[in-house]
Amino acid sequence: MKTIPFFKMSGSGNDFIVIDNREGVVPEAQLHQLVVGACRRKMSVGADGMIFIEPSESVDFKWRFYNADGSLPDMCGNGARCAARFSFIHGIAGRQMSFETLAGTIEASVGDDSVKIRMTRPRDLKTGCDLDIGGERVAVGSINTGVPHVVMVVDDIEAVNVVEMGRRIRHHRDFAPEGTNANFVAVGKEGEIAIRTYERGVEDETLACGTGNVAAALILAHERGLRSPVTLTTRSGGKLTVHFETQGGRYQDVFLEGDARVIYSGELWEEAWRP
Repeated sequence: MKTIPFFKMSGSGNDFIVIDNREGVVPEAQLHQLVVGACRRKMSVGADGMIFIEPSESVDFKWRFYNADGSLPDMCGNGARCAARFSFIHGIAGRQMSFETLAGTIEASVGDDSVKIRMTRPRDLKTGCDLDIGGERVAVGSINTGVPHVVMVVDDIEAVNVVEMGRRIRHHRDFAPEGTNANFVAVGKEGEIAIRTYERGVEDETLACGTGNVAAALILAHERGLRSPVTLTTRSGGKLTVHFETQGGRYQDVFLEGDARVIYSGELWEEAWRP
């Protein structure tokens, strides 16, 4: 039986299956079935998403990133850091690299077990918006940091029903038809920031979301005057740091920094993704 080598990796609790597909080890016709099947928890490897490293004609490599449900988002910050470290470990690229995503070219700098990536320029920043959730008006901000995000500031991060509230925001008519990711942030007395995220495509709360952390940091910076860098504590307890500069009221030179851990390596058998 043909098997497929893979790495299981985690970026602050956001976990991924990463495959070197430069030689086409995954048949195109089976790709979607492989993603959905292998990302099932308890029934297979289990992951928030799957990353395929593929050849590029202009930069070190390009990736195809899939959410666990088989959808194809433009960007994933934690996944990008894991893809960068995977590619360095396998000699696909050096410590300084660039690679293609649907959101644009990403630059990365790989450390020992952490990675810092330059994000694509954020767009569509909106703050002070009212959103009708079940007849209640709540204040939110939104921004696209490679994928769309809504950010809601809350008093008690533990009291939020992230799945219920996140699902309502994700499917809200104001963000139709594509939907959005939903982030909830609480700022402590000492300035520490906690964040929880409901991710579109995973359709559940995840332990971390890189683009969500960037969205939260930039919206808090805009609303509360926070200066770079901004560090947030994710649901996993891991910390992600967002670096940025402002010019003319716009954010540029945005970087996301955090861990990109190798959990284990192995080989996927066909039965790992069969229905």
